[in-house]
Amino acid sequence: MRSIWKGALTFGLVNVPVKVYSATEDHDVSLHQVHNKDGGRIRYQRVCEIDGEVVPYSDIDRAYDDGAQTVILTKDDFDALPAEKSREIDVVEFVPSEQVDPLLFDKAYYLEPDSASPKAYVLLRRTLEQTDRTAIVRFSLRQKTRLAALRVRGDVLVLQTLLWSDEVREAAFPSLEEDVKISGKELELSAALVDSFASDFDPTEFTDDYQEELRTLIKAKIEQGDAIDTAETFATDDEGEGGGEVIDLMEALRASVERSRAARSGKKDDTESGTTSGSAKSGGSAKKKTPRKKTAKAS
Repeated sequence: MRSIWKGALTFGLVNVPVKVYSATEDHDVSLHQVHNKDGGRIRYQRVCEIDGEVVPYSDIDRAYDDGAQTVILTKDDFDALPAEKSREIDVVEFVPSEQVDPLLFDKAYYLEPDSASPKAYVLLRRTLEQTDRTAIVRFSLRQKTRLAALRVRGDVLVLQTLLWSDEVREAAFPSLEEDVKISGKELELSAALVDSFASDFDPTEFTDDYQEELRTLIKAKIEQGDAIDTAETFATDDEGEGGGEVIDLMEALRASVERSRAARSGKKDDTESGTTSGSAKSGGSAKKKTPRKKTAKAS
């Protein structure tokens, strides 16, 4: 990995030099647009609307237009802003970790100690672990002031940028204001269904089905050309058709609990017999599959 930013994490008089790295990466298949008649690549160019010339990226500035006048802002203008010049991640406060709403989480970054001794870095990490607190910090990155949560992941400090409060929409749905009656039996069956699906979360057990199918399609088209049989390629399963059927909520809960228990019992039997249930073809990683559900109608 290559660091994207260097600076110092500061709280009080403590200064922790750090390097910042992107913690995530996109695994999607890279595609580009083509002309469907001849396969010619479609490219987008930056064209000036005044002289019609293609403008190189190095000659492009940004501007603010309020309808009456346009203000052009150059790279030097942005670099002159005090916040952009700062190379510090300032701790504003330490808050209980449960108070940080996951809805606010945005981009994640790893912090690496950037000094001869990582003592201050390790001290902060252990303090956050011991107190079960998350540090709320402010810093500037790529011409934007960021609010972020500094938390611990294993042995590493993770900087998770946060959305500003006015960037989160209010969830105001009239249907949720209605008085809904839930019977004790319905709640009991619903809890039993949840319990039947209970597990410890392991993200490595899940795969991106769409990207795998897209890679399979690309491989098939490379090998067979355009005249491929998609049903054969993807082994289409017709099970579960008619999923829009409306059934009674109580019956749906009972059937779901029974189905989940039967599926888990079958998986346990496979494990005990030395076989692995639901393994992917061609040596791929296992996928967790959710039982197909019928639409339930609440009464």
